[in-house]
Amino acid sequence: MDDNPSEHGNVLAAALSHLRELRRSLLHLHKTLLDMERADFERLSGRLTSGELLQLVINHAQFAWLRQISALVVQMDEMLSAEEPATKSDVDNLLDQARLLFTSPADETFREKYQAALQREPAAVMAHAEIAKLLRRNDNARDS
Repeated sequence: MDDNPSEHGNVLAAALSHLRELRRSLLHLHKTLLDMERADFERLSGRLTSGELLQLVINHAQFAWLRQISALVVQMDEMLSAEEPATKSDVDNLLDQARLLFTSPADETFREKYQAALQREPAAVMAHAEIAKLLRRNDNARDS
Protein backbone atom coordinates (compact mmCIF):
# COMPACT_ATOMS: atom_id res chain seq x y z
CA MET A 1 0.00 0.00 0.00
CA ASP A 2 1.33 3.46 -0.82
CA ASP A 3 1.12 6.46 1.48
CA ASN A 4 -1.96 7.93 -0.21
CA PRO A 5 -4.05 9.30 2.72
CA SER A 6 -7.30 8.68 0.85
CA GLU A 7 -6.43 5.04 0.25
CA HIS A 8 -5.31 4.66 3.87
CA GLY A 9 -8.63 6.15 5.02
CA ASN A 10 -10.57 3.75 2.81
CA VAL A 11 -8.61 0.76 4.14
CA LEU A 12 -9.22 1.83 7.74
CA ALA A 13 -12.92 2.48 7.09
CA ALA A 14 -13.28 -0.99 5.57
CA ALA A 15 -11.43 -2.54 8.54
CA LEU A 16 -13.69 -0.74 11.04
CA SER A 17 -16.78 -1.80 9.11
CA HIS A 18 -15.53 -5.38 9.20
CA LEU A 19 -14.95 -5.06 12.95
CA ARG A 20 -18.54 -3.85 13.45
CA GLU A 21 -19.82 -6.82 11.46
CA LEU A 22 -17.75 -9.24 13.53
CA ARG A 23 -18.98 -7.54 16.73
CA ARG A 24 -22.61 -8.12 15.70
CA SER A 25 -21.84 -11.77 14.96
CA LEU A 26 -20.08 -12.20 18.31
CA LEU A 27 -23.09 -10.73 20.11
CA HIS A 28 -25.35 -13.19 18.32
CA LEU A 29 -23.08 -16.10 19.26
CA HIS A 30 -22.86 -14.88 22.86
CA LYS A 31 -26.66 -14.70 23.14
CA THR A 32 -27.00 -18.19 21.67
CA LEU A 33 -24.49 -19.62 24.16
CA LEU A 34 -25.98 -17.65 27.04
CA ASP A 35 -29.46 -18.97 26.24
CA MET A 36 -28.05 -22.50 26.22
CA GLU A 37 -26.33 -22.05 29.59
CA ARG A 38 -29.44 -20.41 31.03
CA ALA A 39 -31.61 -23.34 29.95
CA ASP A 40 -29.14 -25.78 31.55
CA PHE A 41 -29.11 -23.79 34.77
CA GLU A 42 -32.90 -23.43 34.86
CA ARG A 43 -33.37 -27.20 34.39
CA LEU A 44 -31.62 -27.70 37.72
CA SER A 45 -32.57 -24.56 39.65
CA GLY A 46 -35.84 -23.28 38.25
CA ARG A 47 -36.77 -20.20 36.26
CA LEU A 48 -34.53 -17.12 36.46
CA THR A 49 -35.45 -13.47 36.29
CA SER A 50 -33.35 -11.19 34.10
CA GLY A 51 -31.70 -9.73 37.20
CA GLU A 52 -30.83 -13.18 38.53
CA LEU A 53 -29.39 -14.14 35.16
CA LEU A 54 -27.26 -11.01 35.09
CA GLN A 55 -25.86 -11.82 38.53
CA LEU A 56 -25.10 -15.37 37.42
CA VAL A 57 -23.37 -14.19 34.25
CA ILE A 58 -21.19 -11.89 36.33
CA ASN A 59 -20.51 -14.19 39.29
CA HIS A 60 -21.31 -17.87 38.66
CA ALA A 61 -18.69 -20.35 37.49
CA GLN A 62 -21.06 -22.01 34.99
CA PHE A 63 -21.16 -18.77 32.99
CA ALA A 64 -17.51 -17.75 33.45
CA TRP A 65 -16.34 -19.13 30.11
CA LEU A 66 -18.68 -16.75 28.26
CA ARG A 67 -16.86 -13.75 29.74
CA GLN A 68 -14.07 -14.16 27.18
CA ILE A 69 -16.52 -13.41 24.39
CA SER A 70 -17.97 -10.53 26.41
CA ALA A 71 -14.49 -9.11 26.97
CA LEU A 72 -13.74 -9.27 23.25
CA VAL A 73 -16.94 -7.39 22.45
CA VAL A 74 -16.09 -4.77 25.09
CA GLN A 75 -12.65 -4.28 23.51
CA MET A 76 -14.35 -3.78 20.14
CA ASP A 77 -16.81 -1.30 21.63
CA GLU A 78 -13.97 0.65 23.22
CA MET A 79 -12.05 0.75 19.96
CA LEU A 80 -15.07 1.79 17.93
CA SER A 81 -16.04 4.59 20.33
CA ALA A 82 -12.57 5.84 21.34
CA GLU A 83 -11.76 9.51 20.95
CA GLU A 84 -8.38 8.54 19.51
CA PRO A 85 -9.01 6.91 16.13
CA ALA A 86 -8.04 3.28 15.76
CA THR A 87 -5.36 2.27 13.30
CA LYS A 88 -5.54 -0.62 10.85
CA SER A 89 -2.95 -2.36 13.02
CA ASP A 90 -5.20 -1.94 16.09
CA VAL A 91 -8.10 -3.52 14.23
CA ASP A 92 -5.91 -6.36 12.93
CA ASN A 93 -4.63 -7.08 16.44
CA LEU A 94 -8.17 -7.32 17.78
CA LEU A 95 -9.20 -9.59 14.91
CA ASP A 96 -6.18 -11.77 15.68
CA GLN A 97 -7.38 -12.06 19.29
CA ALA A 98 -10.79 -13.19 18.04
CA ARG A 99 -9.20 -15.70 15.69
CA LEU A 100 -7.12 -17.18 18.52
CA LEU A 101 -10.12 -17.40 20.82
CA PHE A 102 -12.09 -19.45 18.31
CA THR A 103 -9.30 -21.53 16.79
CA SER A 104 -6.67 -22.05 19.51
CA PRO A 105 -8.01 -20.84 22.85
CA ALA A 106 -5.43 -20.81 25.61
CA ASP A 107 -8.15 -21.36 28.22
CA GLU A 108 -8.91 -25.08 28.27
CA THR A 109 -12.27 -24.59 30.00
CA PHE A 110 -13.38 -22.22 27.24
CA ARG A 111 -12.20 -24.66 24.57
CA GLU A 112 -14.00 -27.62 26.14
CA LYS A 113 -17.26 -25.77 26.79
CA TYR A 114 -17.24 -24.12 23.38
CA GLN A 115 -16.62 -27.40 21.58
CA ALA A 116 -19.38 -29.05 23.62
CA ALA A 117 -21.76 -26.22 22.71
CA LEU A 118 -20.96 -26.67 19.03
CA GLN A 119 -21.71 -30.38 19.34
CA ARG A 120 -25.15 -29.89 20.86
CA GLU A 121 -26.52 -26.55 19.65
CA PRO A 122 -27.11 -26.07 15.91
CA ALA A 123 -27.62 -22.32 16.38
CA ALA A 124 -24.13 -22.10 17.90
CA VAL A 125 -22.70 -23.90 14.87
CA MET A 126 -24.39 -21.43 12.53
CA ALA A 127 -23.16 -18.44 14.55
CA HIS A 128 -19.65 -19.92 14.67
CA ALA A 129 -19.67 -20.42 10.90
CA GLU A 130 -20.51 -16.74 10.39
CA ILE A 131 -17.67 -15.67 12.68
CA ALA A 132 -15.24 -18.04 10.96
CA LYS A 133 -16.25 -16.61 7.57
CA LEU A 134 -15.63 -13.06 8.79
CA LEU A 135 -12.26 -13.98 10.25
CA ARG A 136 -11.23 -15.75 7.03
CA ARG A 137 -12.30 -12.70 5.05
CA ASN A 138 -9.93 -10.60 7.15
CA ASP A 139 -7.10 -13.09 6.53
CA ASN A 140 -7.71 -12.94 2.79
CA ALA A 141 -7.79 -9.14 2.78
CA ARG A 142 -4.49 -9.02 4.69
CA ASP A 143 -2.82 -11.44 2.27
CA SER A 144 -3.78 -9.47 -0.84
